[in-house]
Amino acid sequence: MTDRLIKATTALAVAAVAAVAALISYAHMLDLVRTHGETGATARLVPFTVDGLIWAASMVILDASRRHRPIPALAGWSLAAGICATVGANLAHGAAHGPVGALVSAWPALALVGSFELLMTLTRSAVPRPASGPELPRTVLEQPGTERTTVEQGPEQAILAEYRASLQGPGRPLSQRHLAEKYGVDRRKVKQIIVGSEEPNSP
Repeated sequence: MTDRLIKATTALAVAAVAAVAALISYAHMLDLVRTHGETGATARLVPFTVDGLIWAASMVILDASRRHRPIPALAGWSLAAGICATVGANLAHGAAHGPVGALVSAWPALALVGSFELLMTLTRSAVPRPASGPELPRTVLEQPGTERTTVEQGPEQAILAEYRASLQGPGRPLSQRHLAEKYGVDRRKVKQIIVGSEEPNSP
């Protein structure tokens, strides 16, 4: 209960700081865009493209983390570009008031990025990470006069066994995508395993 309360209150605090910082940062960027020639709807929408890029890149990174896959390079570069753009725009907004004014103006952008990344960290930490991958099926071998021996199947044998079992069921066979995600194997590898098992044995 205490852990849940800590996470809930932390998430609320981070969300509140992010909301306030986002409003201030948006106002700074809107003023900067208007002073550099943009007007009307264009001026109001340009700041959204910066924070929207940060949001989209962070969601891709979060999805990769939840699936235990490498972070796409484009998502990392996009996140860095969005952070540089929002911090730079806020710095430029306050540059007319000297170094201190620039830092004060940039603080909401830094608070927004920091709060957002803290929120993503809380979300990622809430996803249980498997300690040693999916549990593989085991085969029990028994010979007369000997004790039972449990042999753990490898991923290829486990994939093939589960796929063949699904062929005997009332529903549709398991998809290659499902098996690839379950066992952490590339989808093309799963296809090779299934197709290879269906080829007739050569004499």
